[in-house]
Amino acid sequence: MEYGEAAPVGGQVLRRVSHLIDRSGPWALGLAVLLLSWVSGDGLTQAPSLWRHPGFLPVLAASALAAGAVRRTRWPLSVMAAVGWVSFGLWPAVVIASYHAGTGLRRLIDVVAYALAATAVMGGSVVADAVADGARRTVTETVVDGAMPLAALVALPLVAGLWVNARRQVVVALRERAERLERDQRDRTDRARAQERTRIAREMHDVVAHRVSLMVLHAGALEVRTLEERSAQEAALIQAIGREALVNLREVLGVLRSPYPGAVAVGPDGGGSGPGGGEGVPLAPQPTLADLDRLLDQSRSLGIPVSRHDEGMARPLPAMVERTAYRLVQEALTNVHKHAGDASAAVFLRYLPGTFEVVVDNGLSTAAAEPLPGAGLGLTGLRERVELAGGEFEVGRLPGGGFRTSARLPAERVEGVV
Repeated sequence: MEYGEAAPVGGQVLRRVSHLIDRSGPWALGLAVLLLSWVSGDGLTQAPSLWRHPGFLPVLAASALAAGAVRRTRWPLSVMAAVGWVSFGLWPAVVIASYHAGTGLRRLIDVVAYALAATAVMGGSVVADAVADGARRTVTETVVDGAMPLAALVALPLVAGLWVNARRQVVVALRERAERLERDQRDRTDRARAQERTRIAREMHDVVAHRVSLMVLHAGALEVRTLEERSAQEAALIQAIGREALVNLREVLGVLRSPYPGAVAVGPDGGGSGPGGGEGVPLAPQPTLADLDRLLDQSRSLGIPVSRHDEGMARPLPAMVERTAYRLVQEALTNVHKHAGDASAAVFLRYLPGTFEVVVDNGLSTAAAEPLPGAGLGLTGLRERVELAGGEFEVGRLPGGGFRTSARLPAERVEGVV
């Protein structure tokens, strides 16, 4: 098992252990108070057989129950701590009550009131011992002896509780600050990403769209002015392809300018335009295998012999698979136009059990063609598209010359997945 897979299991175990401790904590605290009070009353107060006193067992049980319920309310434990200390010198409940007073009291006046009340209880224990004439001796026989339990049983747990409470508040404040900083960082990242998307869209509109528009206008003018029918047809084809490129470019610009989940839409000046700040460009349906023949006809009209071969029983495919197959053929034919000149190409569509394979082979060019400019990212983007669809992508040279571009895609239709 890899480390990344074991982490969630360990986290789940820790959560369960923490939940178990949280559930069993009150019972364990009550049991601890019960046992320690029993030991305290039986041997630490110099009063043998104290547990035989008729009031000892009720006070013991009440203290244990109050300790178990201290998370819901701490006043019963404070009362039983006072009764137990004055009556029998039981110290465990005093320690627990003082600690929870430090962790639970929020105002300074409440803490001071508790400290004064605890001091009064300690003084009351000295009076109780004097009234009992030493028969029930406690650890507060003298003033010095009374000050020691006041410091050990009240002051020290109270200070510890106050420190824990202050630390909790610091941790909560740090957590809130970290979450706030994380949200701010996420907002800044989203805003920067939205601004960059808008900048790219603006550059594409000002540069690419302008150049394509000029190409379409010149092609239209050439179609009107030329007297040769073949040249007029090619000019009309160039104009049609250019118009289609403008439509596709408009769709891409709409995607870039439209806000995505969690992003802040920005305007041309970089300011936020709020949710729904996109251009609202309607998106045309994405091409599928039904549009493949039109794509092949465009390549044929430009002088490249392209053949199509369907193998296997044709069947409906997931929309994502059809779009990926179309883009693969489109990119492969584009590379033929750029680098292979007048080379022939063959497109194979193979319907295999559970998979769909699309292969584009092109031969060697017989005429040297000037290479067209390109970013060199077509095959990289195509590989990412195929892998995103769950397929396998391969490119390489053919043994007899030429080039092959192929993809093997899952062809099982899944309900609800397009």
